[in-house]
Amino acid sequence: PDPSTVKSCRGINRQLLRPAARVAIALVAVATLGAAALVTALYAVPLPTRLAAGPSVVVEYRDGTPAHVFLSPDGKWRVPVQPEEVDAKYLRALVALEDKRFWSHRGVDPLAVLRAAWTDLKAQRRVSGASTLTLQLARVLEPRPRTLRSKLVEAFRAVQLELRLGKRGVLAAYLAYAPYGGNVEGVEAASLAFFGHRATALTPAELATLLAVPQSPAKNAPSPAHAARLRAARERVAQRLVTLGAWPASRSAELVEGPVPVRLHPFPREALHAAAWLRTRSPDVARLRTTLDRGAQALAERVMAGARAGLAANGIHNGAAVVADHESAEVRALVGNFDFWDDAHGGQIAGFAAPRPTGSVLKPFLYALALDRGAALPDFLVEDVPVTYGGWTPRNYDETNAGLVRLEDALSQSLNVPFVGLLKKVGVERFLALLRGMGASEIEAEPGRYGLVAAVGGLELSPLTVAGFYAALAEDGRYRPLRVLPDSTARVATVAFTPGAAFLTRRALSRKDRPDFPDRARSGRAPIAIHWKTGTSFGHRDAWAAGSGPGYTAVVWTGNFDDSPSVHLVGAEAAGPVLFDLLEGVEERAPRIPPSPPHDLAEVEVCAYSGRLATDACPERRRVLAPRASVPTETCPFHVALDVDVATGLALTPACRAGHTFETRRFLAWPATLRRWLRDQQRALPEPPSLAPGCETGVRAPPTIASPAEGEVLMLIPGVSRERQQVPLEAGASAAGARLSWFVDGDYLGSARPEERLWWPPSPGAHDVVVVDEAGATARRRVVVRNGQ
Repeated sequence: PDPSTVKSCRGINRQLLRPAARVAIALVAVATLGAAALVTALYAVPLPTRLAAGPSVVVEYRDGTPAHVFLSPDGKWRVPVQPEEVDAKYLRALVALEDKRFWSHRGVDPLAVLRAAWTDLKAQRRVSGASTLTLQLARVLEPRPRTLRSKLVEAFRAVQLELRLGKRGVLAAYLAYAPYGGNVEGVEAASLAFFGHRATALTPAELATLLAVPQSPAKNAPSPAHAARLRAARERVAQRLVTLGAWPASRSAELVEGPVPVRLHPFPREALHAAAWLRTRSPDVARLRTTLDRGAQALAERVMAGARAGLAANGIHNGAAVVADHESAEVRALVGNFDFWDDAHGGQIAGFAAPRPTGSVLKPFLYALALDRGAALPDFLVEDVPVTYGGWTPRNYDETNAGLVRLEDALSQSLNVPFVGLLKKVGVERFLALLRGMGASEIEAEPGRYGLVAAVGGLELSPLTVAGFYAALAEDGRYRPLRVLPDSTARVATVAFTPGAAFLTRRALSRKDRPDFPDRARSGRAPIAIHWKTGTSFGHRDAWAAGSGPGYTAVVWTGNFDDSPSVHLVGAEAAGPVLFDLLEGVEERAPRIPPSPPHDLAEVEVCAYSGRLATDACPERRRVLAPRASVPTETCPFHVALDVDVATGLALTPACRAGHTFETRRFLAWPATLRRWLRDQQRALPEPPSLAPGCETGVRAPPTIASPAEGEVLMLIPGVSRERQQVPLEAGASAAGARLSWFVDGDYLGSARPEERLWWPPSPGAHDVVVVDEAGATARRRVVVRNGQ
């Protein structure tokens, strides 16, 4: 062709192409902007609000079976479940039946859309749909009228759900929100409601039922009226699964065999108090796997229910129990009250976590602490006589005193007075530190907040806390916090007290010759190798029993949350029998070999009478077990060896024996507090002889003031005369028969023997109280007296 013609054609082509290029570029730009806007919208638009409605909280036993299912916040039975927790056969069938390309599309299946459009076009009517599991989830989360606009919104939501949740998240949401009729949603809730078990393992017929119901929940949900319709729907599901190749034709009968469910199983509502308590403590956790054992929980609830009627007849309306495996430090049963629905008596209070006055159940740990500190041994003879501490006079439960008693007997008989004295000797803060170290968070750390009353019920602790103490005692003094929710954290035990102290304490608590041994247990039904302690709070408001067998620890509390007292609220009567029933129920019945003493105990020789290290004056000795690292150094104070003048019977010192015919004799010298108590009861003890004239000087230890107490502040009662508020002055002396002279602010008040007391009418102000013995040795005490308001 002519070159000019070619040039002209090229110009024409350029003119024609420029508008097309501009259109193409514009279309690309619009598409790009549209895609960017769509992606922005997919992330900017909030997900459907129902996803944030919250599931049903499920509290499980330690084997994974549901113990308690709560309604969701929006009133649904919607149990969360992860895909891997659902029967794999169900998941394969679900995908094959509802969305065979689920794992490859992005919420909307283009192939399914084209197929449905072509099929509907040929038939001139709607024959099939293009719904995916994700689209079904979008419709469930946001129900809309079936319009084209709704379909577009659902497609947007489906793509958004896939983008934001991922495949696994979409599947988990579908498994949680799929409708099953009424307020039952999700495959896990449906399996519990239809079959009474989780969806982790399903029979073929159960699998087909769970696939059939969501196709028309209102018509297929189990009920007597829907039985035929549900059976037909299940058969259609079975036929389709075989047709799709998702189920072997040779086993198709398995999908339809047996009756269809016609009634819903009630959702598990067990362990009411434990479930409510755990849900409150873990508000953001939907599935709470606990350490509770189904059998132990049922036993504990049955035992407590059996005791309820008898206790209610005695005015006792509340009770709680804890059972723990002390080796694993895991709680196996929790009972918070007799009846969760008893609103008249605070039935919904979780008693196992409620702090209550402890009575005597803490004495074993003071005993163990004293052994570890070298402050006592089980055979120590200790005083059980009335004594006043700052105006408070502790009393034993039966209002009597034994005078002198072995410390082990004082523990097994739960005597208060000796243990108040033991706490004074060991130290209140040291004892409280021991308890805090074993998880007693209820005890405040403020110094001086608690006093000697801590030995006999002055502390308020929960049954769960006390159970931790007794679990440590059963585990040779090794403490680990009790767990109700398992975790993977390694829990290293802390040493609360030594194995030797724990052994000796358990030995004292294993004795059956004691007042709190239940009558029903005297017949021989008591578990082998059980050690236990009961307690009663002041005013008969709380009854406790705590103890352990070879494998389990249990704590029982009974009382009234409104603090109303009952004379029947006594640990041995209102809690002890329940404790024995619990331990008998959970412990193995096979006889067990008694444990041998641990290696940190050694045999030491002590005075057979006093339990202290023997002196030359002790006529008899015996060998006892003592912690090897903390053997007390205190020697026997009761036996004395004196040189006695044969002619006069008076005692001689080495400095004044010359010219006398004498012989060495052994005597018992009882403390002045004991002799004073006996004198008040018109009883007396024989005393060692007095020193002969001229032998008194320089041989006596100074006297010791017993009353008033060190640091005591006395408060005068307004309107009551001083003479009616007199303070007892009491002191002990090292020599028998000595007379003690008392002075207040330098003024002579009078004299008395150590077993006697003088009375002083106090006046407001600070006073110096001085006592002087016949040898001139003195003791002094500063006393503050104030006017009461």
